[in-house]
Amino acid sequence: MTKEPLEDDGKGIGFFERYLTVWVILCIIAGVAVGQFLPAVPETLSRFEYAQVSIPVAILIWLMIYPMMAQIDFSSIVNAGKKPKGLIVTLAVNWLIKPFTMFFIAWLFFTVIFSPFIPADLASQYIAGAVLLGAAPCTAMVFVWSYLTRGNAGYTLVQVSVNDIILIFAYGPIVMLLLRINNIVVPFDTIFLSIVLFIIIPLAAGYISRVVLIKRKGLDWFENVFLKSAGKFTIAGLLLTLIIIFSFQGDVILNNPFHIGLIAVPLIIQTLFIFVIAYVWAQKWKIEHSVAAPAAMIGTSNFFELAVAVAIALFGLNSGATLVTVVGVLVEVPLMLFLVRIANKTRHWFPETRLVKVKGH
Repeated sequence: MTKEPLEDDGKGIGFFERYLTVWVILCIIAGVAVGQFLPAVPETLSRFEYAQVSIPVAILIWLMIYPMMAQIDFSSIVNAGKKPKGLIVTLAVNWLIKPFTMFFIAWLFFTVIFSPFIPADLASQYIAGAVLLGAAPCTAMVFVWSYLTRGNAGYTLVQVSVNDIILIFAYGPIVMLLLRINNIVVPFDTIFLSIVLFIIIPLAAGYISRVVLIKRKGLDWFENVFLKSAGKFTIAGLLLTLIIIFSFQGDVILNNPFHIGLIAVPLIIQTLFIFVIAYVWAQKWKIEHSVAAPAAMIGTSNFFELAVAVAIALFGLNSGATLVTVVGVLVEVPLMLFLVRIANKTRHWFPETRLVKVKGH
């Protein structure tokens, strides 16, 4: 008889990740304070740009994204056909449903329901930020959600690896399409530069270092020593990036604090909506819970580090689009922990789990 996962003890999720919302709030306060009382800091940082990309922020974002990409084992993709239903749910939700429902829900709230509170030009930027979030499926934190729902770790790796391959080719066209519908035309070369900088380069660096280090040090050392150490850079990079962002966003926050709450509403609704679609679909298809729960979590959560990076590259540090992606960070962790609890309490809805052994795990 298997032991039920401990939903509230935090096992499997690090201290910083578990309280990420708290750190984000502290970064908002610190960033706003820097912008108001030390304006020379954002003014100096704004000078270090190339092709509208902030060099200091780009370095911090690479520190965020690289450890996540190093986790991906593309050799696991050969096992994708062992349980195709779980993969179909993940891919269909991530690429055929989620970006478009995110766009519609954001448009509905920012331009219709909240129109008395949000100017039209700012609403357009908010929609753009939501699009950048909705088109980027989760890459790293989903391993935590999978662990907390007692998911099949090997199959979760397959799902994430396949999604990362698709991300390289699909993210740009989907973002450009939805932004164009929103009357925002982004040059292709700007999108292409963002994909190269924040997807292809860290993905290639992660893959190469993974292969080299595993060959030299072994898989156990790589997973238990290197990745755990590198993961600290992800948190540090994220928090420092947020402080920089909010040093530029200080006036926006102080003049429109109510907007943070307004932005959070459609993001929360979208998250719950996508979870219901993926989770119920998996249940109706009689997919085992160890596959179904991670499949739903991948579709529900976002690769917010990538969304933040692309928003900065396309629209700037002080844009409404960047603000939306940061609010996405703010709401995601507590909301996903809530959905983990739901998944664990509804385990009996699914067929008995029979784990599939995936090579290397």
